[in-house]
Amino acid sequence: MALFEPLTAGALNLPNRIVMSPLTRARATREHVPTPRMATYYAQRAGAGLIISEASPISRQGAGWPYSPGFWSDEQVAAWQPVTQAVHEAGGRIVAQLWHMGRLVHPSLSGGQPVSASAIAAPGQAHTYEGKQPHAEPRELRLDEIPGLIADYVHAARNAIRAGFDGIQIHAANGYLIDQFLRDGTNKRTDAYGGSIENRARLLIEVTRAIAGAIGPERTSVRVSPNGDTQGVIDSNPEPLFSHVARELDKIGIAFLEVRDVAPYSTFGSTGQPIVSPAIRANFGGVLILNGDYDVARAQDALADGRADAIAFGRPFIANPDLPARIAAGAPLAESDIATWYSQGDEGYIDYPALDAAKAA
Repeated sequence: MALFEPLTAGALNLPNRIVMSPLTRARATREHVPTPRMATYYAQRAGAGLIISEASPISRQGAGWPYSPGFWSDEQVAAWQPVTQAVHEAGGRIVAQLWHMGRLVHPSLSGGQPVSASAIAAPGQAHTYEGKQPHAEPRELRLDEIPGLIADYVHAARNAIRAGFDGIQIHAANGYLIDQFLRDGTNKRTDAYGGSIENRARLLIEVTRAIAGAIGPERTSVRVSPNGDTQGVIDSNPEPLFSHVARELDKIGIAFLEVRDVAPYSTFGSTGQPIVSPAIRANFGGVLILNGDYDVARAQDALADGRADAIAFGRPFIANPDLPARIAAGAPLAESDIATWYSQGDEGYIDYPALDAAKAA
């Protein structure tokens, strides 16, 4: 089965091609410090070829999700170390996903007005400690602030390596800050970071180059979501934009690129916009990981015909900590309880049992 063939992605040697997608689980403290139960959770899932951690903010300014773990303080680094140690002791590999939520950060969490590519408020409501509240109007990030933002990304990447992660992933998808710069629905700037495709991609490329320079391109990766409307972020013509992004990331030599393909049948958001991953594949020569409601059959097909080098599975990993073993055994998958996805306790987090793969076979 192609899913169980080994794969080299930069400095990462994956024993299989089943990647655990980043999953927000909200089990850190209000100060964004990881907790001991997180070590148990990630170690339970170390059978994945690679774990991509939950999205974790690079700074207080970028932290917009309650109880999310961060990467800007020494206290956070120290609390992450038992997590990575537990994963490694269980035989796994884990990279840290670095996050700045941009206009989706509520002032009650960050203490200030949110920032974005342009001063356009997000639709819907923000998650806060006081419950859901309308999104605030962001201010346009100033040119003189961008070097500091890039420095925050580099600082967080170095902290992730100090914490024992095997690499990092830049979250440039799902309607968050870098995605707000990339796509023309939210980027109305008229300076060097707006207008043309090259300008709108500039922030992502500068962040990627800076992190690659600090920790090595072989430990640097990126996630994008090129098509469809994601939290109010959409592009009018995504194929040329993300073809350019793919070419520029290929030049940097990153370890892998993860693409979230949204299709008409997608269960979390759907779109009539065509998928862009074929164009990305044509312009990116490195390891390509696809994410998008894949079941085993579709995953096998994507690997067999060369559309992807690995497949990222998200929600199936919540209730199936030993997902690769279940796939290998052809065993049924358990269903997760959505009510406990973002709760703060052990329930629905580390209490899902593993399946005895031998008995299942």
